[in-house]
Amino acid sequence: MDVVKKTFDKWAKIGRDELMEREHTKAVSKFLESISFDKDFSFLDIGCGNGWLVRKISKIKTCKKAVGIDKSKFMIKNAISKKKTVKEYYIQSDIESWNYKGKFDFIFSMESLYYSESLEKALAKIFKLLKPSGKFFCGTDFYKDNKATVRWSKQMKVPMHLRSKSEWIKLFKDVGFKTKTRQVKDPKNRKKWKREFGTLFIIGAK
Repeated sequence: MDVVKKTFDKWAKIGRDELMEREHTKAVSKFLESISFDKDFSFLDIGCGNGWLVRKISKIKTCKKAVGIDKSKFMIKNAISKKKTVKEYYIQSDIESWNYKGKFDFIFSMESLYYSESLEKALAKIFKLLKPSGKFFCGTDFYKDNKATVRWSKQMKVPMHLRSKSEWIKLFKDVGFKTKTRQVKDPKNRKKWKREFGTLFIIGAK
């Protein structure tokens, strides 16, 4: 039984995908402000949920194609039902077993990579799917330095890979990425950890 798939299928059915969208939009939007999309590009979102980020990205004029993958059948169903443009594509799959021949300029993953069976395999696949000089942005609130979230895996009863900021950097570098990090904080948030630690983004350039 795939516990992750089962959990996200359930969340998609009860509308929790919209809560996830609200929870992540602020940090992701703030992070994306620092990225230049002035040249034509293709985009992949891993663990796309209801497709909120794919929809946002596909509105950018220079976006030629935006693909969202998610292992939850019902998340993909929700994403397809909300589709706004012909640039959007949604596929039910996890990153490790996804058989795709093309390559992307940008790959994004928000709060999803740590559900992979093997982080090393997932990152190696992502590296392969990027064009030369392509970039991978990995956002996570679940990391060792952020003590407020380290219990999430036990609370949710879902297997999740917990790593520190320095361990994430090493994982990226071992695959071949030029790596840097950025923490996006929310100074006015009622949650202390969002003010003090915020979302950790690991940025990998090929």
